[in-house]
Amino acid sequence: MPAAPIRRHGLVPGLLLGCLSALACAGQTTPQQRMPAPTATAKMDGLSLSDIAWLRRDGFGLDSATLDRYRRLGRTRFLDGQLAGADDTLPPQVAAQIRALPVVDTPLPALLADYRARAKRYKDTPAGAAKDAARKAIAEYRRDLYRQAAQAELLHAVYGGDQLKEQMVWFWLNHFSVYAGKGPVRVFAADYEERVIRPRALGKFRDLVMATLQSPAMLVFLDNVHNVKGRTNENYARELMELHTLGVGSGYTQADVQQLMRVLTGAGLLPPKPAMRGGRFGRGRPGVVRDGLFRFNPNQHDFGDKTFLGHTIEGSGYAEIAQAVDLIVHQPACARFISRQLAEYFIADQPSPALVDAMARTFRRTDGDIAAVLRTMFLSKDAAAPDGRKFKDPMRFLVSAMRLAYDGRPVSDAAPLVNWLRQMGEPLYGRVTPDGWPLDSASWTGSGQLSKRFDFARVIGSGRNRLFADGDGSTPAANAPPPRAPDLQGSATYRDAIAPRLSEATRHALAQARSPMEWNTFLLSSPDFNYR
Repeated sequence: MPAAPIRRHGLVPGLLLGCLSALACAGQTTPQQRMPAPTATAKMDGLSLSDIAWLRRDGFGLDSATLDRYRRLGRTRFLDGQLAGADDTLPPQVAAQIRALPVVDTPLPALLADYRARAKRYKDTPAGAAKDAARKAIAEYRRDLYRQAAQAELLHAVYGGDQLKEQMVWFWLNHFSVYAGKGPVRVFAADYEERVIRPRALGKFRDLVMATLQSPAMLVFLDNVHNVKGRTNENYARELMELHTLGVGSGYTQADVQQLMRVLTGAGLLPPKPAMRGGRFGRGRPGVVRDGLFRFNPNQHDFGDKTFLGHTIEGSGYAEIAQAVDLIVHQPACARFISRQLAEYFIADQPSPALVDAMARTFRRTDGDIAAVLRTMFLSKDAAAPDGRKFKDPMRFLVSAMRLAYDGRPVSDAAPLVNWLRQMGEPLYGRVTPDGWPLDSASWTGSGQLSKRFDFARVIGSGRNRLFADGDGSTPAANAPPPRAPDLQGSATYRDAIAPRLSEATRHALAQARSPMEWNTFLLSSPDFNYR
């Protein structure tokens, strides 16, 4: 980071370089080397170091409400309440913000019709000044659709009462990744999160696969809208097996991919203007299946018999899809692949084989019950191991910093959060390839990433940001107090859940801070905070 910005913001250059150096080196050393064992071993107000380690894995980040509920319920009841959706709530102001977003409040067919109408108007505009103005207008319209969808998810992540569910929504959004920049996917992104992923984040894995399969976002992103009899496209069939369910090297063959592609022919979207037939939109045609914008068109389906994963699927239309998904999710490879993905996300880049095996057994025993698999994982000794360290990806860093710094205080403008996440290289719905953002530690410890984290640690820790401005970000919200640095040092969350596990190096850096803003910046950019 250049020296000028350091001086401009009043930060101590040596401490800044020390923080960045510590973070950079942390990704190359063992947990014991990069972060000395905390000196505080006694319980802090009822919380042990294992409690703190467990909570830091369970949710995006700690706040006072989470600690209070955990103390009151104990670990098992706290976990079971989350898995049952006992507190899937938002502060009223935040819930109202999300509901007010047009991409959330407007029915999807109306959103898509508006998108198509605007695109047609732009296409039909003659070349010249009018075309240039129309190009700028539609580009801003598309950016706004994306910003709204991303704001909705970030508000849920920061303020959601069930933090385990919020992590699972983000996990599945990344696992079943879609790219907003492709065609009309940005139109579908908010619906994908709110109505496809969120209701099924803790349910049966099969239901989640079927819901993503039928979602407009996935159908467009992975091209199954173009997979029709006589003009096939195997893109989605391949990624469904390789990335979503079975993983590479699980035993399926290229022939299985091609057979699944045939099963999926005809699964697409309603056309802009469905063809009239007998005064009806094809409702009397046998074999048509409609669900929202999803349509299975039997006229575009290959009705021949298929041999898939060693089983014969007789040509019957839409029922073939459900049969194929059943075969996939009941493969032992699926149970192991999903279990390992979850353990890598929550526990460690290299989770213990014993833990993955236990989770996979639960997956098979419960017919893919996600909540049951998570319960097995979170009640294991691995989930509470205080010496396990995993570097936060940008989403986890940003959300955890917001939860600690503002402790449930609702922001008035979530647009800066979307921009900060983009600048850190992990924009929501921004992964071009279908594999989702990498969630291993090594992918996020480059010097550019660490420098950005320091910048945003300062922005969040100073309180001088647009988060509490009016909706356009230009003026302070009505009755808002003047900007000031959050009192992290004096917070109960810091005292009870962060201070006990700080390394001596971080304690020394904090002691050199010359203002509350610097203190907050050093804490939020420290290795201790950036590792879970």
